[in-house]
Amino acid sequence: MPLLDVKDLKTYFRTDDGIVHAVDGVSFSVEKGKTLAIVGESGCGKSVTCMTIMGLNAKRNTITEGQAIFKDRDLLKIDPDELRKIRGNEISMIFQDPMTSLNPVYTIGAQLREAVQLHENVSKQVANSRSVEMLKAVAIPRAETRMDDYPHQFSGGMRQRVMIAMALVNNPDLLIADEPTTALDVTTQAQILKLMNQLQRDFGSAIILVTHDLGVVAETADDVMVMYAAKAVEKGGYEDIFYRPEHPYTWGLLGSLPRLVAEGADLKPIPGTPPSLLQPPSGCRFHLRCTYAFSPCVPDVPELLPVGGESASDHAVACHLEPEFRRRESHDLLHEVMAEQQV
Repeated sequence: MPLLDVKDLKTYFRTDDGIVHAVDGVSFSVEKGKTLAIVGESGCGKSVTCMTIMGLNAKRNTITEGQAIFKDRDLLKIDPDELRKIRGNEISMIFQDPMTSLNPVYTIGAQLREAVQLHENVSKQVANSRSVEMLKAVAIPRAETRMDDYPHQFSGGMRQRVMIAMALVNNPDLLIADEPTTALDVTTQAQILKLMNQLQRDFGSAIILVTHDLGVVAETADDVMVMYAAKAVEKGGYEDIFYRPEHPYTWGLLGSLPRLVAEGADLKPIPGTPPSLLQPPSGCRFHLRCTYAFSPCVPDVPELLPVGGESASDHAVACHLEPEFRRRESHDLLHEVMAEQQV
């Protein structure tokens, strides 16, 4: 059984302009010790999906449907007090900007100790000792001394390490990382990703990694879900998505990656802009930007169906194009990328 099984998740927000369909019928599962990457452009619903699972959306203007089964409990239906006991203990989350997530008026040590004592009845000394050990685990130098420092005294990369330490201090079963390497330089990004992989091996946690960076996905993910305009358009193992992609949007993401190509060669962006989630387009939501769109794409919403063929059984795509055509185009895209890398 998966550690987390999300079924037909929908999250809508009431606004003055109307209902925003932020997440519209997304399903996925995560197994213990595995990493699921959720990728897509900004505004496609990646972060809202995770915030819904954690119960962090404002109740007054949020409409939520579906299921999020975690250890036989539906996180969307349980009592708020029970969810608070799970959040930060069995499920932890690393947010995009650690400077806004860490309290600027409390020391790092005080915030780490609070994360421990909130969920366990232990002394301040025990909580302090565990906090120091976690700072050492995430490679913070002079951990005992830095416990007395404030967030502004840490660099961006060090603050992100502190957030990872805080998320893992209670040894959670599931870690949700929302753009954990945003605004970090390339060297620090690599260090953070290496650290997350090492800590996953040490603690056995499952990870949901939210990102728009396919380079990050290549470094970390076991499984990938590609989202576009609040829907999942393709799901599968890492090799399925990178070597056998079958949705035109996934082709666009892979094709637009910067590569070492001949001098003067242009990048290949996806044309157009994402649609408004106040009034999503009918049919396939990608059809307004898709160069392969044809008549069924406009009125009919494609189902997310297994692709079969050489791919793993859990590889699925939501597209009206014929399977043979999709596989041929996927092969041609991969051949083009390989040729460019040899230039």
